[in-house]
Parts: sequence; structure tokens; C-alpha cells
Amino acid sequence: MSYLFTSESVSEGHPDKVADQISDALLDEFLRHDPDSKVACETLVTTGLVVVSGEVRTTGYVDVQDIVRHQINTIGYTKSSYRFEGNSCGVISTIHEQSDDINQGVSRQRVEDQGAGDQGMMFGYAVREMDNLMPLPIELAHILLQQLAAIRKEGKVMTYLGPDSKSQVTIEYDDNNEPVRIDTIVVSTLHDDFGSDKAMQEKITADIKMYLIPRAIEESPAKYRHLFKDDFTLLVNPTGKFVTGGPHGDTGLTGRKIIVDTYGGKVAHGGGAFSGKDASKVDRSATYAARHLAKNLVAAGVADEVLVQVAYAIGVSKPVGLYINTFGTAKVNDDKGIRMKDSQISKIVGQIYDLTPYAIIRRFGLKNPIFLRTTTYGHFGRDHYTEEVEVYYEDETTYRKKINGLEKIFKTVEFFAWEKSDYVEKFKSAFHL
Repeated sequence: MSYLFTSESVSEGHPDKVADQISDALLDEFLRHDPDSKVACETLVTTGLVVVSGEVRTTGYVDVQDIVRHQINTIGYTKSSYRFEGNSCGVISTIHEQSDDINQGVSRQRVEDQGAGDQGMMFGYAVREMDNLMPLPIELAHILLQQLAAIRKEGKVMTYLGPDSKSQVTIEYDDNNEPVRIDTIVVSTLHDDFGSDKAMQEKITADIKMYLIPRAIEESPAKYRHLFKDDFTLLVNPTGKFVTGGPHGDTGLTGRKIIVDTYGGKVAHGGGAFSGKDASKVDRSATYAARHLAKNLVAAGVADEVLVQVAYAIGVSKPVGLYINTFGTAKVNDDKGIRMKDSQISKIVGQIYDLTPYAIIRRFGLKNPIFLRTTTYGHFGRDHYTEEVEVYYEDETTYRKKINGLEKIFKTVEFFAWEKSDYVEKFKSAFHL
């Protein structure tokens, strides 16, 4: 019997995502000055106001006001009619120093002995559904809003669009867990007030059909484009209009879109948010490692679907638990030719893959200013790449370059390194594939 599954996404202008971006913009700026910065930065945004709070331990200085305003303007809140605008909103900072109690649990004489920055459990997931081994519903929800944002920024059509938007995609699956069709698409988007409620909704719906849906289909994997059949239900601004939005329409808080950030509700979530936290916080770094583990296990052919749970105690370097669930899709056998149990797979993985905070941070380069780009459209399923970034310190990894006659310090860093498939061969060897 077929079933329906739904995931949602939100745009960079959604109030919670505004808060996430401010928190990670500040984190990146601290890391540009001091790669050993310890940061736990929370942000609240509301009508005409940003409040930044949290704990930081760093040798660098960051102009909080400047970073906050620049990020708000970059998102697109540049008009006074939004009642939240980068150049005029109030900015209050109550950031203070990280407590010694937390710091002593993280810092060690030997860096390899670094303890976890907090207790908790983290989950990673991969499934042989999309080419990037992500679930289809969340990926389509992201694609819709990425294309809607592109249309807004191009400014050629749908010029009434504002930065705040949400999407939701419901997919029908058959008994074999194969996607059959798209059942429902919901798109809600902030817009200018340009007529009666009925006229605005009809115009925006027509433009979504004419401009957004074709672009979303084109950006979707070829093997799934046929799912966009003519019989899916399209709901656009279901309340009738959306002229009051952004932080004026709804208060935003850091870490309130953790399901959007991960797998769209397809699997469990440990409850810890990512944005504003440096990598000593395993809420973030270990969740990246769990995704890396799950993706490489699926890519290696160990199973078609993998959920990884890892758990930590604060101040302790080694995880207190590692759990792997293959949902009955495991394809590897033991020495006697019998299909391996998930517990056996977990034991082998634990022997191969170092899950201490030090190893995770080093593996993915998590002391670099790479986090702002993770805040929108998901932390997972993204393309891995390297890029040159400016920093304000010098060590053996940095170099100087002249830009417009001024000498600056740069470093080449990896973005979304947890999406690499660099453990595939190791897992193939360990599982005799």
C-alpha cells in the first residue's frame, strides 16, 4: 500500500534562518581572527531589533554590529517597509566569555585528548535515493526555494518577491519505498502589496507555475523529473496573502530549523542545533561525522540505507556509544558467508573510524571560517569544494597575496568536507567488497 511523506524547507529570509546566518557569520569572523576560538552564539531577531548573546573565548576582536548589519543586508532586508532593515535595526550584544567549567572539559595539554564540548546524541543518515544519497522530499523542497531565491535576485520577473519564503513537498511512495509521484507542493512567499488578496494570490500562483516549477524541474535529477505530473496539488500562500513577513512577521531564533538543516524528518534527530557553535561542540561536528560515515557506508555498498547514532559525555574524548541501523538493507557477509548484523557492522566501523572531537575537527578542517554557507538549504547533500578565504592570522597554512595593491593573508580551505566519499575504499576493504 502506498504512503505519503512530506519535508519542508525555508529560505535565507525566514526569521529563524536570519538568526542562524547571523550566528554563523559571527562564528566565521571569530575563526578568521583565531582558529582556536570557542563560540556558542545565539541570535534573536524581531521587529527592528537583533539580540546576540552567548559565550566566546578568543584572542580576536569582532565588530558585532558591522557583521550583523552586513549579513542582514546580504540576505535582502534592505527596505524600510519590511520593518526590519540592515542599516537601521537595533543591535544588542550580550556576548560574554565562555565559562571555565566548560573550557576545562574541552582543552587538554595534548590536543588529541580534547573532550566533547557537551553531552548528547547525534545522528547521520544516507539513502540510495538521490545521487547525493539524500532523501528526495527534502532535496526537492530545497531546490524550489533555491530557484525562488534566484528568481528574486535576478529581478527580471516576480519583482514583488521578498526574502522570506517556505516550501513543502509531499511525495507518494509505493510498497517498495520507491517514489511514484509528487502529491502536493506548498509555496509561501513574502511579497509586496500590489492589489486585492484574490488578485495577488492568483498572480503569484500563475507566476509560480510559469517560472518556478519549470526551473525546479530542470534542477531536479533527470530520473525524478517525471514525478512532476499534472495532477499534483499546488498551494501558494494558502492564507491568501503574505505581505507581513520576515522578523517583523515572526520572531526568529538560532537553531529552530534543525529538521530543515538535516534530513527533512526522515530519521531521528538528537535535538542539538548547529549554527553559532564552533566544532568543539559535538552537536555540530559529530553530526557532520555521522553523515560522513553514513554516506561512505552507502557509497561503498555496505547497505542501501544507513542511520548512524553517536553519543558523547561532556569533557570525554571518545564517544560513549555508536549505533548503526541499515534497515535490513545490509549487503555484507561475515567470514562464514552469513549476512552481517548491524551490531557487527558497528563494531568494524568503530575500529576504522576515529570519532574523537580532535579527529573530526582535523578531518574536516572545522577550525576554518566555513560555516556561514551551511546555514541555508541544508548542511548535507551539498557539493564539496575548496576555496581561498581571507584570514587575520598567520601560521604554516596561510600565505600572503596582494589584492589591489594591499597585502592580505589567505588560506585555502574545504567547504562541506563531510560530503566527501574518501572512506569508500577503506570500507570496501574492511567489508571485503
